[in-house]
This record gives sequence, C-alpha cells and structure tokens, in this order.
Amino acid sequence: MTRSACLIFNPSSGQSDPVEDLMAIREVLEPQINLDIRPQHEVSASQLAREAIERGIKIIIVSGGDGTVSSAAEALIGTEIPFGIIPRGTVNAFAQALGIPSKIKDACQTILTGVPRKVDVALCNSKPMLVLTAIGFEAKTIKQTDKKAKKLFGMLAFVATGIKELMDLDFFTVCIETEEQTINSSALAVTIANAVAPTSFLAHGPAEVIVDDGLLDITIVAPKNRHDAVFAAYHLLRSGFTGTATNRDDIQYLRAKNVKVRTEPLKKFALDGDMDGTTPIEINCIPGGLTVLVPAN
Repeated sequence: MTRSACLIFNPSSGQSDPVEDLMAIREVLEPQINLDIRPQHEVSASQLAREAIERGIKIIIVSGGDGTVSSAAEALIGTEIPFGIIPRGTVNAFAQALGIPSKIKDACQTILTGVPRKVDVALCNSKPMLVLTAIGFEAKTIKQTDKKAKKLFGMLAFVATGIKELMDLDFFTVCIETEEQTINSSALAVTIANAVAPTSFLAHGPAEVIVDDGLLDITIVAPKNRHDAVFAAYHLLRSGFTGTATNRDDIQYLRAKNVKVRTEPLKKFALDGDMDGTTPIEINCIPGGLTVLVPAN
C-alpha cells in the first residue's frame, strides 16, 4: 500500500534551483509515497504541518533550512508522527547532527529506508528550538551577514562576517540560572544547544552535544582580549570535530534541562539561525519530543 506524506517545500532555501530540487525529490519519493506538496510562501511551515495533521496525513516531510525545519517541528512535538528532513539550507545543522545526508536524493532515500529516532527538542521563550540559541558574537554575526552573500557563498559568508566582528569585540554581563546553579560572568558569546553540527563551533564547550540525553548544552565564551578570542574560537572548533572538550579558563560549559539567561545590557539573540528577539530568555528541554527519520546505520 502506497504511503501518504505531506511535503512542505521552501523554494527560498539554499543556493540551488528550487524547481530542479523539487523534481529530484519527486523522482525519488513519488514511486513509493503519495506526496501532498505544499510550497511555503505566505503560510508558515508550522501552520502547513498542523493542517496536514488535521487532514490525517501520517508523515511530515520538510525541505528547507534549519528555520523551516524548526518551524514545522512545532506542530509535531509530542505527536510521534515521523518527521522527514531534506536539507536545502545554508547550514543544515540539525540534519548534520542526526547524520541525514546533505544530497537531496540521499536524504530522500533516508526517508524511504531510514528508521524513526526520538530526539530532544526545546522551547525558547515558548518557540521551538531544534539546534541552538545564540547570544552575543554568533547572533551578531548572523544579523550582520548579508542575505545575498549567504545565497552566493553559503557558510563562507558567515565566516567572513565573523572575522570582521572579531575586530570589535562586544562584551556583556550575563546571569545564567539552571535547576542546580547560577553563574554570573562577563561574556563575548553564550550558546545554548540542543543538537548541532561540528561547524556550530561556539556550542562545543562540552565537545559532544548529545541529541537524546534530555539536557541542553550551555557554553560561555569569556576571553579577555582579541588574541584570546581567536584562540578560544580555534579550541571550540577543534572540539566540535575531535570530540574532545575544551580546557581553557575563558570557556565555561555545563548541562541542564532548563536554563534562564539575563544580560546587561539587553542582547539580541538568534534562534535556530534566525534573529528572534531580545534577552531575557528561558529555554526548557523536552526529552524525546520529536520523532525524526534518520539513516538506519
């Protein structure tokens, strides 16, 4: 019996031709799945997912970047409905963290032959958080990176902006409160992560961000000067790729199920790669709240 699924497709995601991408998806999936294709234009991915669930569709597939994936996931938290991901964004950190292939046809094969895996999800100020919330340096880099540059150069656009931001370090005071402790510090960046790729280097104080441990990973980067900031960034990047935790006095990290963050002055923050609001924030982990189709091996 042919399965039915709703495909939420964001034509604005990534650098490739959306028409060719959609044709490639249909070529692989439609022989085995009856696809209800819903392009995302004026309507949010979350609303499209909710409408699909109301129609009785049993599988939700999203093709887009981390922001689109995060939006659609809002409707699926706690439902156990299988969630298929075809990454087409600039970073695709959530898909990378779960080992979902970056090539479209391979990602489609994962939907056909993969297995459902329960992974953690979080709520940041009541909004879904799959990847991370960034305050300070990373958030400022995301804000300052030109959209046209992202389309043309992908991750390199963020790298170039980040190098520029190192020329003018913006420190702030932060208070981090968890169920077990309170930390007060000066910081350049604070990252609260749920599931990240190695390239999300400011989240890798604990080295390995585990996607199903029921905990958030909090990294506080507090260098004294530009020289220390460069070396702290290098150590965090190395941690992401080697799995070895950092050992620097200017990098703190901890794990917690729930966290509240206040800053002085108030700071803008990025949620799953998009600018979202201003501190304070409260983030709560929902263990096993999302069921994602991942490679069988």
